[in-house]
Amino acid sequence: MTKRIMVVEDNDLNRKLFCDVLRANGFEVEPVADGNLVLQTARDTAPDLIIMDIQLGGISGVDLIEAAKRDRRLAGIPVLAVTAFAAKGDEERIRAAGAEGYLSKPVSIGPFMSAVNALV
Repeated sequence: MTKRIMVVEDNDLNRKLFCDVLRANGFEVEPVADGNLVLQTARDTAPDLIIMDIQLGGISGVDLIEAAKRDRRLAGIPVLAVTAFAAKGDEERIRAAGAEGYLSKPVSIGPFMSAVNALV
């Protein structure tokens, strides 16, 4: 069965790149550009993995990760945080929110796919 990955990224080029790479590797993707739609889309589509940008317009990816982990229907879905936040302590803060994986941008395809495959 094909694994479904929800890609939460408000930058059009990054979202398209992530989705194209995932599709090329045999995954079904559910792109989400609006952070306000993340939780309901996850409930509706039941993805096997959520790739979460941390800097979203109007809402924090960290807050969304925490909210997903509090939601009994979403809590078991692993989250891979992909972010430009790469300062000291950012990875720990993001993982403490519930992210099982963390990559800093710019992202190379090899490490990206390794992180995805480790979580699905």
